[in-house]
Amino acid sequence: MKNGLVIADSGPIFSLALANKLHVLDALFDDVKIPEAVWAEICLDKTTSFYSRIYDYFKARVQKVKGFNELTVVMDFGESEAVMLYKELGADFLLLDDKKARNIAENFGMKCVGTIGILSLAKDKGLIEELRPIFETFLLNKRYYSIELLNTVLIQKGENSLDGI
Repeated sequence: MKNGLVIADSGPIFSLALANKLHVLDALFDDVKIPEAVWAEICLDKTTSFYSRIYDYFKARVQKVKGFNELTVVMDFGESEAVMLYKELGADFLLLDDKKARNIAENFGMKCVGTIGILSLAKDKGLIEELRPIFETFLLNKRYYSIELLNTVLIQKGENSLDGI
């Protein structure tokens, strides 16, 4: 059983694309959408090695936010539009890594999940064999996740920690 509709912010998109794991979203959710502001953010740098993965995956998943965006004073434009689109579409989850934006969304009663949560669930479902190489890729490419969080997840999943990095 899949988990309904997820609205994604750009941070998790970049991380999943870097690790070549965007496909796990299709395995875990019935549908994935992004607001136009997130599309603009992910299309800014077309020179990355993973840009074509992002473009191909999301080009038909962009939705226009209908309401007025009053949240830009408390979070960035992409995050605020993702929150609004979640509300407008009655989404089931918001894929968001930024701690401040996530706290705000959760205060609105939204169910949030982050990149590490998605990858952890994907491992539980047998979609990913090992998390450690993915986490190493994140660290080597300046994707900012807490080493403590990454190691906690690795230990929970029976993998070696990242202490040597």
